[in-house]
Amino acid sequence: MSALALNAEALYSELLRGVRAMCTPETRLVGITSGGAWLAERLQKDLGLTGKHGSISSAMHRDDFAQRGLSAGGQTSLPFEIQGADVLILDDVLYTGRTIRAVINELFDYGRPANVRLAVLVDRGGRQLPIQADYAAARVALPNTQSLALARLANGQFSFEVQEENS
Repeated sequence: MSALALNAEALYSELLRGVRAMCTPETRLVGITSGGAWLAERLQKDLGLTGKHGSISSAMHRDDFAQRGLSAGGQTSLPFEIQGADVLILDDVLYTGRTIRAVINELFDYGRPANVRLAVLVDRGGRQLPIQADYAAARVALPNTQSLALARLANGQFSFEVQEENS
């Protein structure tokens, strides 16, 4: 099987273009910890949006919490009012849809947004729930024995890591 090569920086440029078209001055960016939060941070700056982006954790609403436990990743930080907000959730890789379901539950713990949309760097298919991105910079097919994760280099640039999953 050939190795998957994805240029994360080129895909980020596509994501920037797509998110720019989706945003209004009232749009609030919320990135899923950790890859999505990195994307939200960089997009907030590159789009010249005022205020701060939010970050959100799926840990407390996961349906596999008993198996995974509490992640050492970041916690939810939403430095703006969620009630009535136009929220754009950002993630690095959309796979089963379970993380997005958990994040939406977490988001609603903070209020009822007027609108929630989803933009992702990569949609790898394999959905287990009826969730889809409003914008995906790329769509790729990976076997379920592999995982795809965004990495952030010291200089702030992005790269992808493809790993074999242990069964």
